[in-house]
Amino acid sequence: MMAEKEIKTGENASENAEKKNKKAAKPSAKNEELERVKAELATAQAEAEESKRKWYSVAAEYENYRRRTSAQAAQRYADGRNDVVSAIFPIGDNLSRALSVCSDENTKKGLEMVLASFHKVLEAEGVEEIDPLGQVFDATVAEAIMAMPAAEGEESGIVKMVHEKGYKKGDKVLRYAKVVVTQ
Repeated sequence: MMAEKEIKTGENASENAEKKNKKAAKPSAKNEELERVKAELATAQAEAEESKRKWYSVAAEYENYRRRTSAQAAQRYADGRNDVVSAIFPIGDNLSRALSVCSDENTKKGLEMVLASFHKVLEAEGVEEIDPLGQVFDATVAEAIMAMPAAEGEESGIVKMVHEKGYKKGDKVLRYAKVVVTQ
């Protein structure tokens, strides 16, 4: 009986050792699984961070694009308005010429009213006349079409006569004044 107990004890000991090995193996497998999940989590977090960075970049790029196209559209609109206003400058020139040679009072009064409304439209658009008469010639607002000798005691480079009025809107010259300058 003792021998049987010893055999059973021996068997129990080997079974206990196997159970311990299995228990020891289970935590090792759990640790491996835990490490694998941690690695997957770190990879997923890195991918999420990269996607977030890309999203911010695309969102900022889109916002810049939206602002740029909005500014371009506004500029094109303003340029189009300036082109239309520039197209009516010759009408104002013709009205001024007609007014200067008109002898009939009623016709003159009518031309003055039309010319006043022309100037009102220009004013509403923010367009100003460039009148360089008697001033030193400035190539940024006027174009010299002719030079004439300066009279005695007169400086050279002075605008003597304005052939065609110039116009500007803000700092932008829409039409340069065509002038005669002393030499």
